[in-house]
Amino acid sequence: MTESATTTFTFDDAQLMELANAHRGDFISAEPFPSVVIDDFLAPEVLDAVLREFPEPETARWQEFDKPTEVKLALADTSQMGPATRNLLAQFNGQGFICFLESLTGISGLIPDPHYGGGGLHQIRSGGFLKIHADFNRNDRLHLDRRLNVLLYLNKDWDDSYGGHLELWDQKMQGPVQRLLPTFNRMVCFATTSSAYHGHPEPLTCPADRARRSMALYYYTNGRPENEMGASHSTLFQQRPGEQFTPTWRQRLKRWVPPALADLV
Repeated sequence: MTESATTTFTFDDAQLMELANAHRGDFISAEPFPSVVIDDFLAPEVLDAVLREFPEPETARWQEFDKPTEVKLALADTSQMGPATRNLLAQFNGQGFICFLESLTGISGLIPDPHYGGGGLHQIRSGGFLKIHADFNRNDRLHLDRRLNVLLYLNKDWDDSYGGHLELWDQKMQGPVQRLLPTFNRMVCFATTSSAYHGHPEPLTCPADRARRSMALYYYTNGRPENEMGASHSTLFQQRPGEQFTPTWRQRLKRWVPPALADLV
């Protein structure tokens, strides 16, 4: 596949429907909540092009999260992304992929987010983490209910020792039911509810020149089933057994010194 072809990539609708049919039962029956993992989801050349243009922290206006519950970077502004990345994100919001998700999950009337609020590109450097949480359940900008997460991992040769496993936890927060390594071309789709607890809570131990990179897409409906109704909420972080959310030394430092100086540390 040529460079120009990766910027005009489109999903094969028939192949997507085959995948939906093959994995529908897996999604519905998964524990601790509906989810599915599909490896080798795309032609590798499509993601290779995304990796070649993936912005480094200093080359784009990444949104920085530096809290006791999360240390990560996020980028939703497509004007700061390359053409292959913009094209692939648009495909994930397109008709063919939406039909695939509806067939896979049984959730009809799915609506993508053209603004990629909270999604887009994510990267977490060595030492970063994302504590166990349930995602926000309402998109205030679109006035829609959040129903699905789709994560696509971009990490080649990611060693198990680096950490960064996506953990899916049970509702009682007793422990992870699934631990998924964020390997290259692995797609994870799961239902978004107020008790769909997930994250990668341990700090990454990858080399300093590596990062845990992913694309994140969220999908919505106008309303949700009565058994999932509840008050709107932001991200609900959960403490693991014996865990306390304590600031890192860098976070403590930022309380006492000017931001420009703290960023040099």
